[in-house]
Amino acid sequence: MTSKLRVGLLYGGQSAEHEVSVASARNVWEAMDRVRYAVTLIRIDRQGRWFLQASPDGAFGADTHGEAVFPAPRAGAATLRRVDGGHVPPVDVVFPVLHGTNGEDGTIQGLLQLLDLPFVGPGVLGSAAGMDKDISKRLLKEAGIPVARCVVAYRHDVRPTFDSLAEDLGVPFFLKPANTGSSVGISKVSRREAFDAALEHAFCFDNKILVEEYIRGREIECAVIGNEYPEVTIPGEITTRHDFYSYEAKYLDEEATTLSIPADLPPDVTRRLQVLSIAAYKVLGCEGMARVDFFVTGQEEVFVNELNTIPGFTRHSMFPLLWEASGIGFTQLTDRLIGLALERHARDRALRTTR
Repeated sequence: MTSKLRVGLLYGGQSAEHEVSVASARNVWEAMDRVRYAVTLIRIDRQGRWFLQASPDGAFGADTHGEAVFPAPRAGAATLRRVDGGHVPPVDVVFPVLHGTNGEDGTIQGLLQLLDLPFVGPGVLGSAAGMDKDISKRLLKEAGIPVARCVVAYRHDVRPTFDSLAEDLGVPFFLKPANTGSSVGISKVSRREAFDAALEHAFCFDNKILVEEYIRGREIECAVIGNEYPEVTIPGEITTRHDFYSYEAKYLDEEATTLSIPADLPPDVTRRLQVLSIAAYKVLGCEGMARVDFFVTGQEEVFVNELNTIPGFTRHSMFPLLWEASGIGFTQLTDRLIGLALERHARDRALRTTR
């Protein structure tokens, strides 16, 4: 009898998106094929400590703690080790469901690469480039992919003024931390009186922020999976009763947001979105998976907003819903993502590291 593939489901993390990660991980765990996979639940708490959850009972509750472990290399394979010195059976592949800081920005990907462990999602470069909205926009713009105009501001530099930004970008505009997801720390600013508070709020989450022009348009998303030959879904549309698609609209007010799959778009716009999704994915060096977010104006102009390299897997998340509507169910999707992780690891392991 063939043994099961051992998958480490890694979730939680030191991020403002900790709760979203836990909700996503629960859905990934429920979708995984128990005949094919033996799943090890590994939760990182808000202080960065790693815990092995013996069973799903309570594992996805608020800050539940199991047995304290830490990742460690050893001859021939990486493993988790108990803090008391004991070993935990090694895993064959890691499925990170860590949104935001220290999970989606290349940090955990670098650790897993050093441990020589296959992992789901983009590698170090694709993760870091996708996470940093400033860097990603520069790369996309250089490649001729349309993005919104923006101004970058740093904590240690002279702060931009409301009047200078209004002149450059128009009003309203958005203030965004450069390295968060799930709309954490984002404010839409229409009045001078709200500017200083919005600026300080964004700087609570990052030392670099983007001030971005407001594009009046529909919010459209496509999902992409693949390594060398990525595939893209049909587009879906997000509409919300909130002023914009904020954290509250995404996760706290279930009645405020509607997902329309497929999006009601002319065929040529749909095709343009799909082509741009693949192009943006490749420009940022993504592999494994990503969700590509767009604005589509009334004149059918298309702008890439951002790429999310560990997209949400909650019950209301676009990424699995788009794939389901495109013919790949959630269980099959987890299979595909794990397969892509193993393929990339085998490919990269074949590269020479000596002259």
